[in-house]
Amino acid sequence: MENVVIIGSGPAGYTAAIYCARADLKPVVIAGQLPGGQLVQTTDIENYPGFPDAVGGVDLMMNFQKQAERFGTEVIYDSVESADFKDKGPHKVKLGNGNEIESRAVIIATGASPKWLGLEDEKRLQSKGVSSCATCDGAFYRDVPVVVVGGGDSAMEEAGFLTKFASKVYVIHRRDKLRASKIMADRALNNKKIEFVWNSVVTAISGKDEVESVTVKNVKTEEEDEISCKAYFAALGHIPATEKFKNINKDEKGYILLEKATSETNLEGVFAAGDCVDGVYQQAVTAAGMGCRAALDVEKWLEANF
Repeated sequence: MENVVIIGSGPAGYTAAIYCARADLKPVVIAGQLPGGQLVQTTDIENYPGFPDAVGGVDLMMNFQKQAERFGTEVIYDSVESADFKDKGPHKVKLGNGNEIESRAVIIATGASPKWLGLEDEKRLQSKGVSSCATCDGAFYRDVPVVVVGGGDSAMEEAGFLTKFASKVYVIHRRDKLRASKIMADRALNNKKIEFVWNSVVTAISGKDEVESVTVKNVKTEEEDEISCKAYFAALGHIPATEKFKNINKDEKGYILLEKATSETNLEGVFAAGDCVDGVYQQAVTAAGMGCRAALDVEKWLEANF
């Protein structure tokens, strides 16, 4: 029987592991097939505190892992096949290799994945101008044109943020009306640096080693046009990786709901942190902070119950 199993190896998961390990809880991290989470797909991170010259996503997450292991964290490189959580436990997690782990407490830190259009070019030019996070990467594109795909609040927020750096922001939306709230839509529509491309979809992203342009097709006329740009931002929302946790309360988008101002879920002994909970900020530093909070909550819960 383990004291605490942490599902996920991004900033939330490894921060939780560091705190749990230093409390001598001997945590077990189920790292998945891609340890480090979404950050390992990011080339340069300039907004994580403590790295004035930027840090690579892989390097940052490797340091997280080394720090967690230094204090006694066990890391298992496998994915979760299924989970059986009960109020007050014990909680069971079945791995892809067939092994089952039983634990007194669990921290879910599985993160969320950005939605993409599904273009091959999105994969090919990932971190070479293709991004899903304006806050993370917008500052790299000063005084050049960029493209944002989407029509909701997140797309308007991303577009507005990018106007601080880009010379022009093209917002490409497949309809002739935004899905965003009126206040967000009006703000974007009145921004002189934002140009809307209505009734259109992106069909290709061009560039050999970096983004150079996007091809857009009008869904009504089927005419195609090319827009020169240096970056392509997908602002289509995120999908939290929570589908395997059947008896945990979630909102309509799948984000885990927490009890009051804690990391507690609706089941005693099950906690959650990071982007699988947070559909708003979704930053490495906020995820790390939530991981810290979850670890402290787990420590107190275990002291009170075992």
